[in-house]
Amino acid sequence: MTMHDDQVDVTTDIVASLIREQFPRWSGKEIRLVSSTGTVHAIFRIGNELSARFPLRLADAAETLAVLEQEAQASAELAQVSRFPVPEPVALGKPGAGYPMPWSVQTWLPGTIAFDADPSGSEAFAEDLAAFIAALRGAETRGRVFNGENRGGVLTHHDDWMAKCFQESEGLLDVPRLRRTWGHFRELPRTDADVMSHGDLIPGNVLVTGNRLGGVLDTGGFGPADPALDLVSAWHLLESGPRQVLRQTLRCDDLEWERGKAWAFEQAMGLVWYYLESNPTMSSMGRRTLDRILESMK
Repeated sequence: MTMHDDQVDVTTDIVASLIREQFPRWSGKEIRLVSSTGTVHAIFRIGNELSARFPLRLADAAETLAVLEQEAQASAELAQVSRFPVPEPVALGKPGAGYPMPWSVQTWLPGTIAFDADPSGSEAFAEDLAAFIAALRGAETRGRVFNGENRGGVLTHHDDWMAKCFQESEGLLDVPRLRRTWGHFRELPRTDADVMSHGDLIPGNVLVTGNRLGGVLDTGGFGPADPALDLVSAWHLLESGPRQVLRQTLRCDDLEWERGKAWAFEQAMGLVWYYLESNPTMSSMGRRTLDRILESMK
């Protein structure tokens, strides 16, 4: 089942053709579709050391190329500040073989995603996650500020989206309670300047090795945002005890902590109904995050 109305199909045959045409030096390598809960890209392994990422939603080719170039630059910049393994950009591919958009190649990072190796009870993992977030926060913004897209700016700019989420969630969730919760979150003031952030620290983007942080994926969104944004990881990834370890390690005050909870709430509300049938793992993650947030507010 497709996840989006405008989704583009990508097959191993298409990928093989693109590689033969554009990167013949890799044409002898095995190509395998990677089973993934991801919602933005289809991912294929090229041999043992590379992966190819294909945007799933149809978009203008020139605009897609600009996005991929920006993501490659952001990924390379993040790699310079992270002591944990992250994928590094290798090449950009062109449309062809029936696939209408540019695509990207990066290094393959071994490990088990947090959906499959749940680290939620590990305080050591929480300490690692805090160290990763702190390293990103310590990177220079070089005068850059939040670009106004997606999460990480002004909470009230998401009111229309949240209204749609509440409407679509009737019969699925306790919508009256969730509306009241958003009414609280949207009023939280913003006091701190932007810091560099990953932007999407969800279980599918985090690798686990022996209950420690083994690596971080999907780093192309690295950029300036609300310092609370990466705190979504506290609610998507951790149970109460390790969650407090992360908070204490990062020395989050009450306002920053509540804003992190607000961004996690905004993200989770969109996951439950949108992916209910097309991506049950993501939908269930949204429910779990909402449950954790509501439990913390009793």
